[in-house]
This record gives sequence, structure tokens and C-alpha cells, in this order.
Amino acid sequence: MELLNPLAESYAQKYSSGLNELQEEVARTTESTHPHAHMMSSRLQGKFLEIFSILHSPSKVLEVGTFTGFSALCLVQGLKSGGKLHTIELREEDARTARGYFERSKFAGNIILHTGNALDIIPQLHEIWDLVFIDADKTGYLDYYKLILPHVRSGGVVLADNVLFHGEVLEEPVKGKNAKAISEFNEFVKNDNRVEHVLIPIRDGLMLVRKK
Repeated sequence: MELLNPLAESYAQKYSSGLNELQEEVARTTESTHPHAHMMSSRLQGKFLEIFSILHSPSKVLEVGTFTGFSALCLVQGLKSGGKLHTIELREEDARTARGYFERSKFAGNIILHTGNALDIIPQLHEIWDLVFIDADKTGYLDYYKLILPHVRSGGVVLADNVLFHGEVLEEPVKGKNAKAISEFNEFVKNDNRVEHVLIPIRDGLMLVRKK
């Protein structure tokens, strides 16, 4: 299901600031060569992540789901001097691709890339997070959220991508394991009195969660 009129998205892109040279290269190369390019954040969403990070000015950022590195290169733009962005990727091949781009970034020394299962890696990080971006396997969203939120500072933010899941969460009944998992995640956040939240219908839906 196409939730956003392509003309509206194109118009929004036209009237939004562009990407830097490296971000654009990652986006363009991923779109033209990766068989799962649809998993990458759109340019419009990438710019949203970048500006949000700049406004939030985090010292500690966690990303679950690196893919080819595009969203990390957007989020890292707002990092405070000396801050760190930890990003986790399950697939070795995508992690190698992302690492190559990170090494070319002026933030190379600020990005720490972990390869493996996020549920195993997250408990080993021992950080208090200012900003978290979840964009990994949909069936793991609720587990990631439950594991991460206790380690988010008061006033910190968790962003979760694909919370409309191609419109499948709007169906009655919700079908498919991914749509069901996202629906369960959305319902859990809705009833979580530790946070306040807003679901933003950008691209495939972005849940913005602020810890009280």
C-alpha cells in the first residue's frame, strides 16, 4: 500500500535541504546495487534524522540496524564533540560496506560499528543513551525497546522506523508476522506510561518516543 502520494514526497524532497556528498553516494550506490535497497531510509527521512539529531545534540547514540550506513551518517551529524554513535548490524556484508563509508567520514573516530545479534550486543555496551534509532528486524522491535529504554536518559528519545509497515497495520485483522509485530510494538508504546510519543506519517511511519 502506498501511504504517501509519490508527488507529495517528491515535492517535500524538492523543498528540503540536500545531503552531503558522502551521504548522497551511499544513497545512490545502495539504490543502484543493493538487492534490498528499499530497506534504506529515504533521503527525506535521512535529512529529518540529521536535523533532529542536530537539534537534540546527543553525546551517546545507538542505532539498531546499520544496513549500508546511510542513517548513521545522518544521525552522527548532530553528535556533540567527543560523542559516540554505536551502530549494530547483523549481516557481515552490509557491515563491511558501512565500515568503508564510515572510514571516509570526518566522524570516523566517533562511529563504533558492532556486527552480530543486537540482543546479545546491547547489554554489553553499558551506556546511557541520548538518542536511539531502531530500524532492524520488525519481529525484534519490542524486545529491543524493552531492553534499551531503561538505559535511555530522562528526556532521551527513541525513534523507531517502519511503524506503519506498508499500511499493513491498518488492516483488520492485521496479517503477517512483521505487521503483527509492529502492531504489538505500537500498542505497547501507546500504553507505556514511562514515555510520551507521536507517530509521524513520514515515509513508512516513524515513532518518536521521549522518555519522561
